[in-house]
Amino acid sequence: MAENPLISPSTLPFQLPPFAEIRDEHFLPAFERGMAEHLAEIDAIVADPRPPDVANTLEALERAGRVLHRAAAAFFAVVASHSTDAIRALEVEISPRLSAHGDAIHMNRGLYERLRAVETTDPEEAWTLARYLLDFTRAGADLSDADQARLRDLNQELSRLSTTFRQALLEASTAEALVVDDPVLLDGLSPSAIAAIEDDGVYRLPLLNFTNQPALAELTNRDVRRQLYELSVNRAAGNKDLAIRMASLRAERARLLGYPTHAAYSVADQTASTVEAVEEMLARLSGPAVANARREAEQLSERAGFPIEPWDWAFYAEQERAERTAVAGGPDEADAEASADLRSYFELDRVYVDGVFRAATDLYGLTFAERDDLPGYHADVRTFEVFDADGSPRGLFLRDAYARPTKRGGAWMSSFVDQSHLLDELPVVINNLNITRPVSGPTLLTADEVNTAFHEFGHALHGLLSDVRFPRVSGTSVPRDFVEFPSQVNEMWMSWPEVLSSYARHHTTGAPMPAGLVDEVTSTDTFGEGFATLEYLKATLLDWAWHSIGADDVVDDADAFEAAALQAAGVDFALVGPRYRTSYFAHIFGGGYAAGYYSYIWSEVLDADTVEWFKENGGLTRDNGDHFRRTLLARGGSRDPMDAFREFRGRDPRIEPLLERRNLT
Repeated sequence: MAENPLISPSTLPFQLPPFAEIRDEHFLPAFERGMAEHLAEIDAIVADPRPPDVANTLEALERAGRVLHRAAAAFFAVVASHSTDAIRALEVEISPRLSAHGDAIHMNRGLYERLRAVETTDPEEAWTLARYLLDFTRAGADLSDADQARLRDLNQELSRLSTTFRQALLEASTAEALVVDDPVLLDGLSPSAIAAIEDDGVYRLPLLNFTNQPALAELTNRDVRRQLYELSVNRAAGNKDLAIRMASLRAERARLLGYPTHAAYSVADQTASTVEAVEEMLARLSGPAVANARREAEQLSERAGFPIEPWDWAFYAEQERAERTAVAGGPDEADAEASADLRSYFELDRVYVDGVFRAATDLYGLTFAERDDLPGYHADVRTFEVFDADGSPRGLFLRDAYARPTKRGGAWMSSFVDQSHLLDELPVVINNLNITRPVSGPTLLTADEVNTAFHEFGHALHGLLSDVRFPRVSGTSVPRDFVEFPSQVNEMWMSWPEVLSSYARHHTTGAPMPAGLVDEVTSTDTFGEGFATLEYLKATLLDWAWHSIGADDVVDDADAFEAAALQAAGVDFALVGPRYRTSYFAHIFGGGYAAGYYSYIWSEVLDADTVEWFKENGGLTRDNGDHFRRTLLARGGSRDPMDAFREFRGRDPRIEPLLERRNLT
């Protein structure tokens, strides 16, 4: 055990986990040691004969479990980003044990009573204490022994099912990929993209997380598009039964905890607060979104010369956007020929150094220095030390950009170390993307991938700029329907003129992006918002439907349930599928978004209103950035998030900027 690098605090800068020393066999002993120590530390808090106070109860609880935290932070980063067979087997073993461990903490009545007895007038202490008490009550601390025993069983089974769902989806992304033996069938994809998916004489196009695969916008062969779309929507079929079971177990758990549905249980701890508030917003958006999508479908069918099918939408939408850009004053013929591929101006490292990092420097005074001496869990990971405007250290930012078979789909931010004055720790955060690695040459991004880079770095900033006392409320430890807000705001700098002109340079010549392509990136044309809004809302409404069933409701057929739910919500327009269907809806069945996928649009209300504030006040300035940092980013979850928004904005949020952005007025 003395040689296990996860047991003692890392000696690397900022306590970055020493991945060069960590081996698979270190994880299980570290978890077992960490859980045992954590329980012993909790027992010591409960047994303390002194009257409960902030130091001997709240602070002691925050200091407890550090070995377990280190093991979990390192392990689950590897699970998500480099999950080998050995790691997946460990996950199956560890996840239910962690669930049981969490229950042992949160159902400890002695600890709960000590927390209830703590008194304080300090605002951050009081808020953190209130969050802990809510954690305990929502985890069953008030339940009878029999109900607690049943709750433990439910939690462990849900943990096991969630792990199985994630692993099956990861396998399906490659096992059920589109496979062709003739590259001519892939006409429309760039030569480099085709070369990147060549596999021993065949061409294997793996499935990305969502329904509408990016290649659908480029493939000229309609039958190949159909095959790709059908593979996408029918993947991981075995996960449907898992989803039915998980939804039923969550409904039973909610009833046990005093709620009619899991949706009611989930939203009670969010800024939305009530089921009615969420449903009112979704109903307000759904009708206009369907109407917009129908209008767009008519335009695309006219362009195609026949009634389009779902697999045709992206292909003809791309043609429509190109024509609209040209009509609006797009590139002349010479520019168009030289700039046919927008990605030529979006080289990965330049996007980060001269775009993502540049915006953070202008807004917050941050600077970045790459640290080649600090390796991650995979050779793809790059590490940057972050400095504040005065040159003082701010933390570490890691970037893992490339897709690989051992990595789950999508993009996300997570942390290895949370900022905390109590523990005297600075943040270590990581962004994961899923960009296809080129066979050779530079890594060129799509506009969507650039947007994702800015989005995920918004989460990273929320972690890096945290300035709180307690780890429990550090960085992104905010309600689910608030956490996407800062990341969505950060997307605005992708197309901000000074930032765009800095990073959007041709990867070989260094020439600035032609005016016509700039217009395409910065366009305020709302064509496509009907599709984008409706596919998102369909997924949101599916999530809400699955988690609005009662404990006694019976679902036999996931496909029939999906169809009925979308019809009941008035969004059953067949040409636009849900962004995620049940069998590959990892957010809600393999992650933490159950009854919470609405949070993206809920947060976008705050985002759109905030973007309006930045534009009204001069945009990309240190004064604006410092105000946003001081009132929102630095506060993490240490105060009521809507109070933080009101301090930033000077009033409650308005929905009108969102309605205008998405053409829903």
